Amino acid sequence: MLQIESQVSGTQMPKPTKTAILVIGGAEDKVHGREILHTFFNRSGAADAVIAIVPSASREPLLIGDRYRHIFEDMGAKRLEIIDIRERSQAEDPKYMEFLEECTGVFLTGGDQLRLCGLLAETPIMERIRDRVQKGEVTLAGTSAGAAVMGHHMIGGGGSGESPNRSLVDMAMGLGIIPEVLVDQHFHNRNRMARLLSAIAIHPDRLGVGIDEDTCAMFEQDGWIQVMGKGTVTIVDAQDLSYTNQMDVGVADPLSLHSLRLHILCHGDRYHLYQRHPLTPMTDEKSA
Repeated sequence: MLQIESQVSGTQMPKPTKTAILVIGGAEDKVHGREILHTFFNRSGAADAVIAIVPSASREPLLIGDRYRHIFEDMGAKRLEIIDIRERSQAEDPKYMEFLEECTGVFLTGGDQLRLCGLLAETPIMERIRDRVQKGEVTLAGTSAGAAVMGHHMIGGGGSGESPNRSLVDMAMGLGIIPEVLVDQHFHNRNRMARLLSAIAIHPDRLGVGIDEDTCAMFEQDGWIQVMGKGTVTIVDAQDLSYTNQMDVGVADPLSLHSLRLHILCHGDRYHLYQRHPLTPMTDEKSA
């Protein structure tokens, strides 16, 4: 489990901690301002950053790995290594394991989340990454497929453009880095609200997090989620769910979901993972 302890009472403005988990909706800006990638770089130590790039989700890992390597080199990272794992047996390579002990940042690229989990789940390298992230020793970022794997449960695939129904979403096991959440990416860009709702109907104990492209939900160690980027982060909270028919209808039949709580967050907004409430500008003014 992610060891995040809330030390924030009421509506106090949270202070950012050094390390964080950046969950990126995909298609983040790699050319111009690079706000999200710069934030990962800075949280990883800036000029002292030692970054591991994990492109295992991609079918062209060296190509995508090199792209991010050049980006972080341009920013001034101290050391970089592409952790090129294409077989599960490579996930205990002593060279990679040794580098992981030194790194201050780990970046999971996009691609296919099922491929990423198939290669890394329950391997020594992934267990060590999770352990160091939980202890606040390293900053982790995942984009697109690298974002989808963050929860204990994961959306492995599915469709869009329909009413919520169980056949709309293919569920799988994620990497469990932030087990409380269920993440969907490229969210409004690919019309995935119904897909996320379908997943939450199956797992109402999880917090649904839909992240748009070039947008990041940054999970701080104190429990706050900070939003940055050009789009929005959609939060679907089913803790007060009063009724769903998902156990009583066919897999292709539309779903009922009563008493959901929905939040749409944009750049600068914050939401508390455990207190389950946003920090609104009005709230912030009252607490000042």
